[in-house]
Amino acid sequence: MAEGLWPVAGMDEAGRGPLAGPVVAAAVVLDPANIPDGLDDSKRLSHLQREALFSRILSSAFGVSMASVSAEGIDDSNILKASLEAMRRALVGLPVQPKLALADGRDVPPGLPCAGRALIKGDQRSQSIAAASIVAKVMRDRMMCGCGSHHAHYGFEVHMGYATVRHRTAIEAHGPVARLHRVSFAPFRLGGAEVVEEESLAGLD
Repeated sequence: MAEGLWPVAGMDEAGRGPLAGPVVAAAVVLDPANIPDGLDDSKRLSHLQREALFSRILSSAFGVSMASVSAEGIDDSNILKASLEAMRRALVGLPVQPKLALADGRDVPPGLPCAGRALIKGDQRSQSIAAASIVAKVMRDRMMCGCGSHHAHYGFEVHMGYATVRHRTAIEAHGPVARLHRVSFAPFRLGGAEVVEEESLAGLD
């Protein structure tokens, strides 16, 4: 704002690491005079804190937009390109035109209609990005809970598509779900940091 760049939008995504589901992004333009208390990186908040802040963000922000790229879209490109494209789509969908977009991470999405800056650990440095991280995380979790109601064997509503033991066991027993599992994560790269247990999933992004 001191540089004359206003409105400013924060952008972030949720769901880069899972084996299933979309990557979801959000863009948020906060009202500087009405910023919800408690904004933070979504991974550092509990489920209940995220849900409460989600409602406050939607009711107080000048603009909120969400977008996603499906598992098929991720497989057709790669997760980095898909994440950046989801952020671009979210920004374009805002009801206000920002003059500057702040993106969490190292990369600015290509094709933005305004200036863009990347901020490493941006969801801990920018309240706009923190708000976007919360919106993206809540929306993706809700989408995966919906998937869980349609594919009961997999437990998506518990692990949100991450490579937990329960999820890997279900894949071995029932195979991947078409258009929902990311088949390019060849099965699905079940190792290293992607393999996490369900009890540690509360803040994953």
